[in-house]
Amino acid sequence: MFFVGIDIGKRNHEAAIIDEQGKPIGKPIRFSNSKAGSEKLLEFINDHDLLPDNSLIGLEATGHYWLSVFSFLTALEFSVVPFNPIQSDTLRNFYIRKTKTDTIDAVLIAQVVRMDLPDQTYLPSEDIVRLKQLSRFRYSIVDQTSDLKRKVIASLDQVFPEYETLFSDMFGKSSTQLLLQSPLPEDLLETDAQKLIDLLNEASNGRLSIEKSTEKVHQLRELAQDSFGIRVATDVYKLQIQLLLQQILLLEEQLKTIEDEMAELVATQDQYLTTITGIGPITAAVILSEVGDIHRFERPNQLLAFAGLDASVHQSGDFTGTRNKLSKRGSPYLRRAIWQAAFIASNRDPALSIYYKNLRKRGKHHGTAVGAVCRKLVNIIFAVWTKGKPYEVHINPDLKAN
Repeated sequence: MFFVGIDIGKRNHEAAIIDEQGKPIGKPIRFSNSKAGSEKLLEFINDHDLLPDNSLIGLEATGHYWLSVFSFLTALEFSVVPFNPIQSDTLRNFYIRKTKTDTIDAVLIAQVVRMDLPDQTYLPSEDIVRLKQLSRFRYSIVDQTSDLKRKVIASLDQVFPEYETLFSDMFGKSSTQLLLQSPLPEDLLETDAQKLIDLLNEASNGRLSIEKSTEKVHQLRELAQDSFGIRVATDVYKLQIQLLLQQILLLEEQLKTIEDEMAELVATQDQYLTTITGIGPITAAVILSEVGDIHRFERPNQLLAFAGLDASVHQSGDFTGTRNKLSKRGSPYLRRAIWQAAFIASNRDPALSIYYKNLRKRGKHHGTAVGAVCRKLVNIIFAVWTKGKPYEVHINPDLKAN
């Protein structure tokens, strides 16, 4: 039996072979992350008479760079074991001289495979890969949008600080269209009042009636008349606000496209996560894509740790800390999704809202109480997913009595 170790890099990889006794076979090779590189790897494999039934290949699942090599080798029907780099780091630390070169690392990875140390990395299905790409891309767009909104608010605070007092959602359709046309106090005063009224009515799809739109415009013009905003370089602020809003509108269109695609993919999955209060198709998509196969976990607390929602323990000698924070060592995307779901469930779920309110009555901080709901929610997610049954609310009678 031969064992092949491949050290993964961004542009180049290194491959080495050892036998069952751990002795190197031939010289390691370096091959590029390209079609030509894959042909060089194949030539290396053929030169040493490596076949799917006489060899095992191991590589570190480093970032996303390993996927193309893995796909190439599995297409040739080789057994390939991708594993967490931490596992090879553990073996590397046994060496007194902690020398690190690509060649040494390739041999080391082969040794890891030979000693049967690695736990194989979970490989998701194609739909789960799609969901992961979409959900992470969605988060990046959400964060970009939030950043742009903060910049709009910062600019508006300088030229028209009173504006936000009249809109519950400054970035709603009515307010956005108004700001695109008239972001400065002088713009509101110079524009015909009826034109502003019609704009608000039309932008709100009639939700703001003519009467309410008239009242809103009247209030805006009064505030504009006495605005305490700056009067220097306002044309630049106006341009900045308009361009930022245009970017926000574009991102929101893209967000809608991504979310529609995610919802369609989630609908094809055999899951009941969306029956849980606080978990809609988008949140379910994140959970599905980040976890992949729930059967990788034997207990709910393993899923909790994977999300980084477990408490970090501080202990030294006889001292054990009692005010522990979240470890935050797991998937930040999964943690964010579960936290958002717990926030909603704290208000809407019949059982979890009682649990949340009781914690608040006992003096727990809002964040601490939501964190406790997170842990309850993880247990629910684990049970619903592993049992393949819809969520059913069970209210603890002792909690209800409180």
